[in-house]
Amino acid sequence: MSLLARIFRREQLDRYLETDKKFIKTMSAFDLIALGIGAVIGTGIFILPGTVAATKAGPGIILSFIVAAIVCSTAAMCYAEFASALPVAGSAYSYGNLVFGEIIGWVLGWALILEYVLAVAAVSSAWGAYFQSFLAGFHIGFPKAISGPFMPSQGTYGNLIAIIIVILISWMLNQGMRSSVRLNNIIVAVKIGIILLFILVGLFYIKPGNWHPFLPFGWHSAHGGVLGGAAAVFFAYLGFDAVSSSAAEVKNPKKNMPIGIIGTLIVATILYVGVSIVLTGMVSYTKLNVSDPVAFALQFVHLNWVAGIISLGALAGMFTMMVTMIYSSSRLIYSIGRDGLLPKFLGKLDQKGSPRNSMITITIIIAFMGGFVPLEQLTNLVNIGTLIAFLFVSFGIIPLRRNKEIQNHHGYQVPWYPVLPIVSGLLCMLMLSQLQAETWIASGIWFAFGLVLYFSYGIRHSQLGKNS
Repeated sequence: MSLLARIFRREQLDRYLETDKKFIKTMSAFDLIALGIGAVIGTGIFILPGTVAATKAGPGIILSFIVAAIVCSTAAMCYAEFASALPVAGSAYSYGNLVFGEIIGWVLGWALILEYVLAVAAVSSAWGAYFQSFLAGFHIGFPKAISGPFMPSQGTYGNLIAIIIVILISWMLNQGMRSSVRLNNIIVAVKIGIILLFILVGLFYIKPGNWHPFLPFGWHSAHGGVLGGAAAVFFAYLGFDAVSSSAAEVKNPKKNMPIGIIGTLIVATILYVGVSIVLTGMVSYTKLNVSDPVAFALQFVHLNWVAGIISLGALAGMFTMMVTMIYSSSRLIYSIGRDGLLPKFLGKLDQKGSPRNSMITITIIIAFMGGFVPLEQLTNLVNIGTLIAFLFVSFGIIPLRRNKEIQNHHGYQVPWYPVLPIVSGLLCMLMLSQLQAETWIASGIWFAFGLVLYFSYGIRHSQLGKNS
């Protein structure tokens, strides 16, 4: 068999279904939406509506979030069809293996590892900083030496809180998905409750004059406008793709996976738009270019007690995001180990039907990065990893429909095929073109390392290669 034929070998759905049947199916559509909202709604909801309104869109930020949601929904519908047709663990990695071939699956898996690991590491670091400021409000100090990344010149040697929170979440997930999902649902409910509290209280302090002019930067201008604002907030919706990692543990995935993915996007849009309406109505958009615009707006109208509750909402938002991403990354690493492209012990399930080995491995990596590595310059790489996965999933609908071995009877299908999947793929390419050159260079190094790993280890240990 030629090298080209070997690297484009496609997996069989039956083998994945057979291997993944050891997972215990416990999750409902409601659980999936909670998991998705946990990933999508983080601290960004308390920051982005204000800063983007001030610098790019004005009160038109309300329309920016709607435009960004429409763009994101095209990729969400493509994910929903894949999750309905292929109810297996591994998200875009497994989809790539099944419809494009092993090398594309590996590239997508490598992109998702980049997305998940960096996202959780960055958020764990931010959670540590937020938690310290929260404790400071009660006059509880924390030693500087263990409160930041390894930077001896600045007197910090590790972020202990970031390490502890990652280990705590992983321990929780290892206790079983039923109890973990229940706790996640409770914290997501608290988070949504805090966001709704801000919206309901803020409604009484809206001054319609703050919405004039509604489009100070127009629809599209040098400053940004509504479309520039949409590009800036597009990344606020990323994370719904993590829901598709759970397909092997979902009851009735054909029905519940599409509800979970699309439902996440609908609820997130309502919350983002609601916060934007109230925030720009309470305070003139010209005053919102601050690091904590929601807290600033509440203090502006002398509601300091609500501002304190908002900080709890931010901690809850980051916590649930880490739960979803650590969970998803462990399923991703399990899937790649299951296929032999990473060491086989990572693809083993324990007696509870949980991928303990992959969970422990990913926890060590994330805890190390969140605790010791300064991540400010790396977070843009999260976006490129996500968009590459979106791109292939969007265009992948076409070979998926043409694959006679994969049947999706009575499952969800993307409307307006093949126009909508192609539009979705083109929109992803447009978003990729907006990323900075440094992001492309850093990701190029990451993918080059991934290809070296694949050709030196993966291709020789591939389960697909052994089966064929």
